[in-house]
Amino acid sequence: MEGTQDINEIAVIVKYTMKFVVGCDLEEFKEYWRRNGYDGDLKLLLNTVIRDPSQLIVWRENGKIVGHGVWHETNTEEHREGDPRDKEDRKALEKLLSGKKDFVELHEIWLMKEYRGKGYGKRFFDFFEQYIKDRGYDSIVYYADHPAAIAICRKRGYKEDYVKSMGECVFYCPLIESYA
Repeated sequence: MEGTQDINEIAVIVKYTMKFVVGCDLEEFKEYWRRNGYDGDLKLLLNTVIRDPSQLIVWRENGKIVGHGVWHETNTEEHREGDPRDKEDRKALEKLLSGKKDFVELHEIWLMKEYRGKGYGKRFFDFFEQYIKDRGYDSIVYYADHPAAIAICRKRGYKEDYVKSMGECVFYCPLIESYA
């Protein structure tokens, strides 16, 4: 029994070595990007999407970046200023948001393969929803095509639609409860 208790204590310590950090040194982020196997467009991400360091959230395990999340303010008409949404995307958003125009888009999340399956996705959504709510926003939209991300959104009760032209599910999470 004593050996089992030691193993359980170690498991608890290991479980909590991962944390979310808002903002990051961009050189460190570029180094992480090179080693993470992600095929996204780093230049677009850094020059277009991230307009404020608080829009980049890194996932650290034992001090090392092992994942990231990126968000930005947006609306039903444009992804970003000057980048209009297509008609199908706009219609899906208008339906999900019941006419609401402005929201936060969780632009992307990525976790290195060797760190998946540890519950980090659920923990990130817990963190992210509270972080965005604390900043005064009232809703989140997230586009997903990865089965694990889709499962997390469905489990959390996000409203859902599908945008065929993008090949992605679009999820909506209101952060303020309505009392109808």
